[in-house]
Amino acid sequence: MTKTDSTDDPLIVSVSGLRGVVGGSLTTDVALRYVTAFSAGLPPGAIVVGRDGRASGPALAAAMIDRLTELGRDVIDCDVAATPSIGIAVRATGAIGGVQISASHNPARYNGIKLFSAAGRVLDAAAGRAVRDRFDTAAPWTAAGAPGRSRTHDAVRDHVHLVSDIVDVPAIRQRRLRVWIDCCHGAGSRAALPLLERLGCDTVVVGGDADGRYEHDPEPTEANLAAMLPRVAAAGADVGFFQDPDADRLAIADPTGRYLGEEATLALAVDAVLSRRAGPIVVNCSTSGMAATLAARHGAPCHVSAVGEANVVDAMLATRAVLGGEGNGGVIDPRVVLVRDSLVAMAIVLDHLATHPGTDLTAWADTLPRLVMRKTKVELSPDLRGPGLPDGLERIARAFPEARASRLDGLRLDWPGGWLLVRGSNTEPIVRIIAEGEDDARVTAAIDRATAQLVGSSANT
Repeated sequence: MTKTDSTDDPLIVSVSGLRGVVGGSLTTDVALRYVTAFSAGLPPGAIVVGRDGRASGPALAAAMIDRLTELGRDVIDCDVAATPSIGIAVRATGAIGGVQISASHNPARYNGIKLFSAAGRVLDAAAGRAVRDRFDTAAPWTAAGAPGRSRTHDAVRDHVHLVSDIVDVPAIRQRRLRVWIDCCHGAGSRAALPLLERLGCDTVVVGGDADGRYEHDPEPTEANLAAMLPRVAAAGADVGFFQDPDADRLAIADPTGRYLGEEATLALAVDAVLSRRAGPIVVNCSTSGMAATLAARHGAPCHVSAVGEANVVDAMLATRAVLGGEGNGGVIDPRVVLVRDSLVAMAIVLDHLATHPGTDLTAWADTLPRLVMRKTKVELSPDLRGPGLPDGLERIARAFPEARASRLDGLRLDWPGGWLLVRGSNTEPIVRIIAEGEDDARVTAAIDRATAQLVGSSANT
């Protein structure tokens, strides 16, 4: 991952895209260099372009479309569309790739770019590194002799139909569920509201205008949604849904306004899907063990990937998984699109409620495994940066002799009933530590033991 500093905010360039503060580290010139680097590595074909509802989106989209057509590319303009809708549009139109303009859950001053392959998924690591290398070299470009053309495309219709096809629409319509949804003034409203209408839901909508005027910090965490949660119960809703601005993540609340959270989103989806379909699932190594426990209940294997949507998708393809996702509220159903999709998560939850008479979300959520997850971060001292970090991870591994160690992504330690993950951040000079288990005291003790090995490293070297 590349960091390009501008003022106090770095431009973060990863294998799947970039993000930064608009007018700071992310300028129009930077965005055009990046999309030019993407186009340069593609064979002939059209490119899909979409955006979330941020105020900076229209200008960035117009500039990118102009650049791509100058390069001789035809452009399929989806305007405001959810990130998974863009993946579906790439496949539906036979495009050679896609560009989504979004900074996901970041605050309004940010924007970014996410890149898609012809398969309608985010770029894998190899393709992403190639784009980043071309971007870093800033190779000159020349306009094509004949410019490409731009046409519009409705990315919503196919998305709604594909999601509808994986659930029992008549059963959901008959149940007439009342849904309270916060679309976070993002792109999710464009597809979520037609989907909920198709499913016959009685819907209460907040933040349905895709204008980027966020009423709260857009990441759907419990703290950020504190003012929203009571409104779910006040509306008499059967479920509360909370999308992030580009609608690839979903948090859920039960009818009492209890925050079930993003980790529970994938767990509920796993439980619902595996109750009907046999097959493996894939989660990343920072995702709650709820999904693995539920998979075991259903007699299904659970495979673990490195952190990152592209890594989850790679593992899903390799194992022919029926479902995958991440604990940030991202659920991936390969029948719809190989992209995290809040609409998929919503539809699966509604389908389970409708096809299990007498079950409400509160009772269903109470059947999930009861686990405690804690997270912290440790700032890296100079001796731990670079080659010093692996030594710190080894010290942590030795401090947990009872655990089974994996180095798939940082260091993950597993023991009966719990686990610990220690990863160096790709964007900041910090180490992130996550632990989960059945007992809060043990989880806290595990984090403290791991932290002590890092913090005390200077004295030990």
